[in-house]
Amino acid sequence: SLLFCTEHPFGHLIDTLQSLSPLEKLPFCMRVLLESTIRKCDGFYIKTDDVSSILDWQKQQNQAEVAFSPARVLLQDFTGIPAMVDLAAMRDALAKQGVDPNLVNPRCPTDLIVDHSLQIDYSKCAIQSPPSPMDESHGATTRSPAGRPSPRGSSSSGSHCSGQRPGHRGGCSKVSCSDAPSGRSAAVQIENTPLLCPFHLQPVSEPETMIRNQEMELIRNKERLQFFKWCSKAFKNINVVPPDINTVHQLNLEYLCQVVQEGEGFIYPDSVVGTDSHTTMINGLGILGWGVGGIESEAVMLGQPVSLTLPQVVGCKLVGTISPLATSIDIVLGITKHLRQAGIGGKFVEFFGPGVQQLSAPDRTTIANMCPEYNATVSFFPVDDITLQHFKHTSTDHTKLVVLEDYLKAIKLFRSYSDQSEEPQYSEVIEMNLSSIVPHVSGPKRPQDRVAVTCMKEDFINCLNEKVGFKGFHISKEKQATQVPFLHEGAEYNLAHGSVVIAAVISCTNNCNPSVMLAAGLLAKKAIEAGLKVKPYIRTSLVPGSGIVTHYLNTSGVLPYLRKLGFEVVGYGCATCVGNTAPLPESVVDAIKQGDLVACGVLSGNRHLEGRLCDCVRANYLASPPLVVAYAIAGTVSINLETEPLGVNSEGKDVYLRDIWPSKEEVNHTEENIVIASMFKELRSRMEKGSSFWNSLESAESALFPWDPKSTYIRCPSFFNKLSKEACTPQSIEGAYPLLFLGDKVTTDHISPAGSIARVSAAAKYLQSKRLTPREFNSYGARRGNDAVMTRGTFASIKLQNRLIGKTGPRTLHIPSGQTLDVFEAAERYQRDGVPLIILAGKEYGSGSSRDWAAKGPYLMGVRAVIAESFEKIHRNHLVGMGIAPLQFLSGQNADSLELCGKERFTINIPQELTPRQQLVVQTSTGKSFSVTALFENDMDVAFFRHGGILKYVARSLLP
Repeated sequence: SLLFCTEHPFGHLIDTLQSLSPLEKLPFCMRVLLESTIRKCDGFYIKTDDVSSILDWQKQQNQAEVAFSPARVLLQDFTGIPAMVDLAAMRDALAKQGVDPNLVNPRCPTDLIVDHSLQIDYSKCAIQSPPSPMDESHGATTRSPAGRPSPRGSSSSGSHCSGQRPGHRGGCSKVSCSDAPSGRSAAVQIENTPLLCPFHLQPVSEPETMIRNQEMELIRNKERLQFFKWCSKAFKNINVVPPDINTVHQLNLEYLCQVVQEGEGFIYPDSVVGTDSHTTMINGLGILGWGVGGIESEAVMLGQPVSLTLPQVVGCKLVGTISPLATSIDIVLGITKHLRQAGIGGKFVEFFGPGVQQLSAPDRTTIANMCPEYNATVSFFPVDDITLQHFKHTSTDHTKLVVLEDYLKAIKLFRSYSDQSEEPQYSEVIEMNLSSIVPHVSGPKRPQDRVAVTCMKEDFINCLNEKVGFKGFHISKEKQATQVPFLHEGAEYNLAHGSVVIAAVISCTNNCNPSVMLAAGLLAKKAIEAGLKVKPYIRTSLVPGSGIVTHYLNTSGVLPYLRKLGFEVVGYGCATCVGNTAPLPESVVDAIKQGDLVACGVLSGNRHLEGRLCDCVRANYLASPPLVVAYAIAGTVSINLETEPLGVNSEGKDVYLRDIWPSKEEVNHTEENIVIASMFKELRSRMEKGSSFWNSLESAESALFPWDPKSTYIRCPSFFNKLSKEACTPQSIEGAYPLLFLGDKVTTDHISPAGSIARVSAAAKYLQSKRLTPREFNSYGARRGNDAVMTRGTFASIKLQNRLIGKTGPRTLHIPSGQTLDVFEAAERYQRDGVPLIILAGKEYGSGSSRDWAAKGPYLMGVRAVIAESFEKIHRNHLVGMGIAPLQFLSGQNADSLELCGKERFTINIPQELTPRQQLVVQTSTGKSFSVTALFENDMDVAFFRHGGILKYVARSLLP
């Protein structure tokens, strides 16, 4: 144990750790930082000053920069691809230098979860059939139910596509699953199922829904999966979780978390950084963790700590008693609003007070998950008796539990709420009374806009009246009563303002808590028994966060009732929250457009921005799973669930929500009898066995990855081209042209878009040269493993405002020739001529989502430096990590005050003995001279810059 290590450089501190008064008053989350800093102190990455700063946290908060080495890294599929491609490329580069490629491995234990994103092709009893990237001849020939070939566009005895969408003539017909495109799993042979038009839906039988969605995902991502399979065999210190197991969030909670780790002769607290904003869920179990960008995660994988400014820690004191009708989602949304109003952006939050003991471990992870919505970095629940009880129910190793408890108590990381002397000192304290929380939904456009269920009808009418804004839709009074009749499956229905057309029960993040999912199932059971139904045109779906959720819903007997209401399991992954909802029936879409209706979606997720679920659904509400089911039954959000009936049963009797709402005792009894250790044991068994598709997937056995030159998804990047054994001394940048002249608040979306690939873009031209059609382009996000696509996608945003050309778009001026070109084409021409490039920008360059290719792309374009008024901190780190110099104008200066036109040539004098935050002189071809500050925060940053980025730094460390 670290506690008893006497030869450690901080042995004198460790021996007296329990009696140190600063430790007694440190927030628990800061104690985790302190332990890691002491254990990892090496004098270069982590220094003794870092330890001193944390011990003196009260005075150093918001001032001192410290380094933190987490215990592990968590990657999801989209961000895991570029990270692992970089390591594979590093192996190639070192092998060319005569170095054993097997030496290249993650230095920090890394878990890569393949399942993260799920596209819903099948919904309820329907399938949407997008073109498969593995099948270029999709739709060329189909077969009728009898097996007879029928040409494209011909009709058969099956349902016929009407072809109402622009550019589509229809003629879709049913086919046999056995005639599916090449590459589709042969394990599922179901006759008379439809091959569908990309724009329409046709019915398939219920049991197929989840299987077919998973099958389509495996086909769509076969190249990526083969690469991941090779990674799982080739690299040490990385655990690749196969597809069809669980989502990244759930796996982190149910399988990967340890609370206490063992390794290198130490016992130490578990901690994690992950490439997803909802990594924060893990803090609910007393494990410190948060989301980081792609390059940051790569840096940690390669042994570099995370740099952070010592945060303020806000203590959130929970008091009062929770209402029996309030679910964890109500508590989450209540705390979200409370903390957002308190202005805790960028701070750590730590929960304490008597109310914490009323929250189960799943409740806590649900609350911790919402960090990104109230802008906290971390929401931490220290380990206490409830946490231990949770692990006793889910762990099979009693010995480890004993060690866990003894260790945490020994180093004062165990929380006892009965001992008031354990109260830490916080930067500030916010108190919240849990008894004030009543059932709410959140919307119609933002998660912080909460509406009490009893006020829902009144609030929705107010939204119709208000001007267009965060809540308003500005529908005139005379049009608010509009009803539009339409036909669906031969029956007539009416749509009005407030009609529910999407209802999604999701359990991966906010609602990973079993109690709320069981409540939804019990509500469905009572609704069916009461004779209630969901209208068939409502696009319903059930997306469990893991197989465990499906298991306990099925074992408890409620899954069949959810299915009867239309909530069919469609698969595992991010679906409705990220807009992957199957298209609405055309008759519904037409009715919405005809009446200019404010149609509604209700989901138990965490994101619901306007138009995100579907572009014709303007009002979207977050709600607990049982309320999603309730509103689906009601068919409208314009209802007072307390005083108005949900519907009428077969006997004509009104049925109210109170008649079918399960009591807290019912839910708790079901949870206690279903959510047991056997389910976690089953998960571990599934993890060990893997999926049949994964196990049968072929991949190379070599230490070097066999790059396929024909692949448009996986490509060896050029980061290591001409890798020398020694790093060059810093070279001045001479005669550089500005590639772009940008203004304020240039986001990473401007720099490296993640969405669809425009048909006229440089990336599109590249893909077309590979004989791909526009429908096969996919998105930039899906092609993060191909540097040729991503480099061409750099600065490809249609919203980019470049002062060199004076208009919006992904274009720039090639200054020597005076031609206006695509940004990539201009950069390519500059590189061909051996001309270095810089970027001029204003304030907050690189703000927005953390994105690795926002630094990798400019690097591969030949950008050597970015001169800006200010940088977003994470993006600054990414630039340094790629060997690009982040240079800041001196206070009070900018491109305008210095009268720069952006067409000058720039020479930046970089001394050989470069030091952190050194001022450098910039000279222009017009004779101007000004100074900038090199934003290298420490010696580590300078070392990375000298080597041309962290990837080359690590590669050279392995050279003889």
